[in-house]
Amino acid sequence: MTDDYFGDLPEPKVGLGKTTSGMKAMLGDPKKAILKLALPMMLGMSIQTLYNLVDTFWVSGLGADALAAIGFVFPFFFAIIALSNGLGVGAGSAISRRFGSRDKKGADNVAVHTMILMLLMSVIFTVTLFTFSEQIFVFIGAGKTTAMATSYGRIIFGGSILLFFTNVANAILRSEGDTKRAMNAMIFGSVLNIILDPIFIYQLDMGVSGAAWATVISMGVTAIMMASWLFFKKDTYISFDFNDFSFEKDILRDIFRVGIPASVQQTSMALMMLVMNVIIIAASNTDGVAVYTVGWRVVTIAIAPLIGVSMAVVTMSGFSYGEESYENLSFTHLYSVKMGLLVETVIAVLTFVFAPWIAHVFTLSESASHITGDLITFLRIICIFYPLVSLGMLSSALFQGVGKGMNALFATILRALIFVPLFAIIFAFNLSEGLVGIWWGMVVGNMMGSAFIFIWARFYVSKLLKSGRRNIPSAVPEPVEMDP
Repeated sequence: MTDDYFGDLPEPKVGLGKTTSGMKAMLGDPKKAILKLALPMMLGMSIQTLYNLVDTFWVSGLGADALAAIGFVFPFFFAIIALSNGLGVGAGSAISRRFGSRDKKGADNVAVHTMILMLLMSVIFTVTLFTFSEQIFVFIGAGKTTAMATSYGRIIFGGSILLFFTNVANAILRSEGDTKRAMNAMIFGSVLNIILDPIFIYQLDMGVSGAAWATVISMGVTAIMMASWLFFKKDTYISFDFNDFSFEKDILRDIFRVGIPASVQQTSMALMMLVMNVIIIAASNTDGVAVYTVGWRVVTIAIAPLIGVSMAVVTMSGFSYGEESYENLSFTHLYSVKMGLLVETVIAVLTFVFAPWIAHVFTLSESASHITGDLITFLRIICIFYPLVSLGMLSSALFQGVGKGMNALFATILRALIFVPLFAIIFAFNLSEGLVGIWWGMVVGNMMGSAFIFIWARFYVSKLLKSGRRNIPSAVPEPVEMDP
């Protein structure tokens, strides 16, 4: 290994020494890099998703109507997450690819563009949803839960700018391999939310509005932590310089070609929830929506480790693609899928075994106890598709990392908006299975969609491998450690 190779590494910021530990990991062994990036995000995402379950647990004490009200808000809350995460994925992919091609100045410029875009998007989204929240919930059939849904929704929508910022800032930290602080911020905000929930909901007697305030306050604290690291402490590898800023078409195009499909991709999941709510109402009633709302919260925590792994895959695949190391790219994909299959198989077994206990925890109140049996059935059916989720989610992350956002979007639309609703309708109505048929339709639709995108991703990677690769060293000299 010669000194000439290391001469083209990106120049570090003044005062940082040689590099950060995150950059060292990405320049080293890909297996170690995936583990270093993925494990903190797996933990962080699991804890963050856990607060959704805890939030649901406390709200369940208010009755089935309160659960249904949050269920009507959740698709829009998910859409906010989708848009902010989509922008973050687009930025993270562009930044990682520039790091891989040794263009630090370009990576810094992408980060600045991303922050400006985040402000513009959050203002538009916040004002629109806050202003028309009541009309929206009436239109989608919230019925007797409209008042509660509006009360909860307006607070969440009003604080959405905090969620936009934290998700984008988190993605920027991940793009430079700093998953440790990204994890710390996620865990701190989630734990704070868990603590505040019972205080606001019951001690202050604020009901569902209290749950919303607990969420917004927690996001605000997390946003302050992120802003401190990025703009004041300034010990990140990425630098921000807003002086004489002007939009550059090439950078916008690079962010949007992954960010827009990623946002639409995640928004399509929110749209799927709305469609599923309509199908459930047709086959059952608002109790069915309550079961789906609680059950899907359990699903989100079950697949949270995969979301953490997928974040690492976006970073590593973007970096490997940027330096044209296609063997590392292929290894990243296959190794992460194997990791996901193992983790989700264990979680699926645990979910099936402990479904009665999980269901009872979320239906303790007298007004919600009548949905316990249906919730147990939902959990034991839906856990069947957990292992195969890794095939779809991590293949989608690979496409996002290399800048092929439309590939990931197409596969997601096929799965979430065609396969899942189609099979849910067939099982529920054509086969007369009712509510249980909807759950089986979701399983079949998700499994088919995941298998499709995995095969597509392997075909894409095989074409890259045939095209050749640059001989990139798998290790670098020891840099100065800059762990936060």
